Amino acid sequence: MRSSDVLVVGGGHNGLALAALLAKAGRKTILVEAGETVGGAAQTVEFAPGFRVSHVAHLCHHLHPEIVRRLELERHGLAFAAVGVPTTALAAEGRHLTLGGAYGERLEGEVAEAERAAWAALRAKLLKYAGVLKPFLAEIPPRLKHGGPASLMTLGKLGLSIRRLGRDDMREFLRMLLMNVADVLDEELSDDRLKGLLAFDAVLGTNLGPRSPNSLMTLYYRLAGEAGSVPGAIALPKGGMGGVVAALANAARAAGVQILTGAPVERILVEGDRAVGVALASGEEIRAPMVASAANPVTTLMSLLGPQHLDAGMVRRLTHVRSKGTVAKLHLALDGPPPFAGVPPAALAGRLVVAPSVGAVERAFDAAKYGGLAEAPMLEILVPSLSDPSLAPAGKHVMSVSAIYAPYGYKEGWETGRDLLRDRVLAVLESHAPGIGARVTAVEVLTPTDIEARYRMPGGHWHHGELAIDQMLMLRPVHGLAQYATPIEGLYLAGAGSHPGGNVSGAPALNAARKILGRKGA
Repeated sequence: MRSSDVLVVGGGHNGLALAALLAKAGRKTILVEAGETVGGAAQTVEFAPGFRVSHVAHLCHHLHPEIVRRLELERHGLAFAAVGVPTTALAAEGRHLTLGGAYGERLEGEVAEAERAAWAALRAKLLKYAGVLKPFLAEIPPRLKHGGPASLMTLGKLGLSIRRLGRDDMREFLRMLLMNVADVLDEELSDDRLKGLLAFDAVLGTNLGPRSPNSLMTLYYRLAGEAGSVPGAIALPKGGMGGVVAALANAARAAGVQILTGAPVERILVEGDRAVGVALASGEEIRAPMVASAANPVTTLMSLLGPQHLDAGMVRRLTHVRSKGTVAKLHLALDGPPPFAGVPPAALAGRLVVAPSVGAVERAFDAAKYGGLAEAPMLEILVPSLSDPSLAPAGKHVMSVSAIYAPYGYKEGWETGRDLLRDRVLAVLESHAPGIGARVTAVEVLTPTDIEARYRMPGGHWHHGELAIDQMLMLRPVHGLAQYATPIEGLYLAGAGSHPGGNVSGAPALNAARKILGRKGA
């Protein structure tokens, strides 16, 4: 029987980061992963002969700098094919608009001078207000009752950050905090291309529309990330997102972590109301006085642990966690560069978005609200092989597309809906890149149900739980679990379903390590 000081369940990026942090702190650590490879939804996968793609997550804009520094990820192989990737809002007749630099530091394209000034002011305000919340993402959320000095300190720091904005900005921050993104954009901007792009970024990965309450908060969450130490910037890792995973795995092994793949956990072992290890599906038991799960929190507590170990209130709250994804991924093998009209080479190698207006995004969401599929899906498009030729055969390219809205509970069923989704996405692509269909040699479609099955993400939700005000901060994943500890002594949560949420950040792992080790030990 194997044993360790800590046993980590789940080998996604958070599980790898947590295991490495604990091992570097001197804890003998074993990590068990159900799949045959580590990385979860951040893997780079070959979907057609010679064509590789970041399978679900395909951009790096939230990887926490403390994770990079403390685990020395660059020394362990982390490298970027491109940093400061531009974002282009594709428009009819080639009237594209590009946010250059760190999220629109430069506005490129035909734009009225008044709109440029309005965007500069709004961008500064959004980044400033996201900056208020940013430090909180790498903090253990405070308890609002019986929290003790640590909770009071965290709340105090947040309050002080808000006060430091000054009277006018503080008032504006509080006014905007729970607004929907559409109302903010209508107040500040007039260009539909720019408004559509910002609305898309606010709702991507959520079950929200631009006019849904809380949708501005999710834009703040997006802008609280960084790349290359620049707030709001986007990077493309060399080798796809699998390059990030490989660096994390290398760091974990170098710290002494034993990684077991193909080792699904059947149940968490509990003796005397304390976690003492896990039983694998193979029948093997691994003992440890601490178990930390980077798997989905509902799966961890309701399936691996079992509701018999929880009180009725906790069971009720866990059964009400909303986690229904709305994003599908499509991967295209191309026999040449995509023929997007009017897109310069630098922009083509960046991020392309099809979201013509706030209204177009909202109409697409309207279909999903009732279990339907948008007639014209909104798209985020990457051609990563333009920056990293290793991802495709010479002279050929790979395209990665995130499409909204593709509801998890599609009323016609995804067995029939898969081809319809593919055809609608290809039609949208064809409208902006005439002739692209003739260059497609292979297509892979991942619906939310596929993502759920392949990567054990309930509902196929990117964040392992909706980013809504009642499922964020001190309430994530539910009241009573926000500080990573569980009602079972020695059992901790450490995945994207915990604070602060999804994206490839490692912040949940960083916070969970602090909780397990104590702030001094971390």
